[in-house]
Amino acid sequence: MWIREYEPADWPQVWPIVRDIVRSGETFAYEPAMTEEQAHDIWVMRPPAITVVAVIDDRVVGTANAYANRRGPGAHVSTASFMVAADARGRGVGTALCREVMSWAEERGFAGMQFNAVAESNHRAVEIYKRLGFEIVGTVPGAFRHPTRGRVGLHVMYCEFERRELAEIKKAAARRPSP
Repeated sequence: MWIREYEPADWPQVWPIVRDIVRSGETFAYEPAMTEEQAHDIWVMRPPAITVVAVIDDRVVGTANAYANRRGPGAHVSTASFMVAADARGRGVGTALCREVMSWAEERGFAGMQFNAVAESNHRAVEIYKRLGFEIVGTVPGAFRHPTRGRVGLHVMYCEFERRELAEIKKAAARRPSP
């Protein structure tokens, strides 16, 4: 798998991923009937933000974007979103995309990354994020209308990069044999 920056020629492969995920109504609080043009405007970021794609055998199988979560006094925290093609799930694509945009954010001096609206029913994503150092810092009960489960909570998840790095150092030290 190769992760690279999005190019305009990728859109014909990105659009079906975005379309199918948004229309399912299960994970993103986007209008399910959004048009291709609306989806492009929401998903494809302009610098200083970034949009990336995950590619396997010349096929786009996932995409992510990342940018400052807020302006002004909140601009030191980033945010990101991820979408993976249905037939590529469970193959590490989401994890790789998340790692990529976390690295991008750290390299640009962001203090951390915040996810503003993770559907609590999206167990796979929640577990990936936790494994990568994110914590659920709050849940808005019933804030997401899932098409089959009804109203479910939306998690706010956060990873402070400095704290994550310290935890990784401690884990590595604990694995080292004692002298």
